[in-house]
Amino acid sequence: MFYRATVARRATELGITGYARNLPDGRVEVLACGTEEGVARYLEALWMGSTASKVKAVEVIDLELAPDQRPEGFGTG
Repeated sequence: MFYRATVARRATELGITGYARNLPDGRVEVLACGTEEGVARYLEALWMGSTASKVKAVEVIDLELAPDQRPEGFGTG
C-alpha cells in the first residue's frame, strides 16, 4: 500500500526518471533511469518502500536505453 507513491517521491528527490506500475500478479515493475550513483541509492529505497509495504524481493535487470528512449519525469501508471 502506497509503495508506488513512496518510490515515485524518492525517485524525484534523486533525479531518477521512469515509472512504477502494478503488474497483474501483484508485483510492482519499476523502470529507473539516472546516474549510476542515483540508481544505486534508489535501489535502497525500493527495498524499504512505504511504511505499509512488505518488500520480499527486488529483482534488477540492467537495460541499455538510447537517450531518446528514456522517459521524462517519473510516473506511477
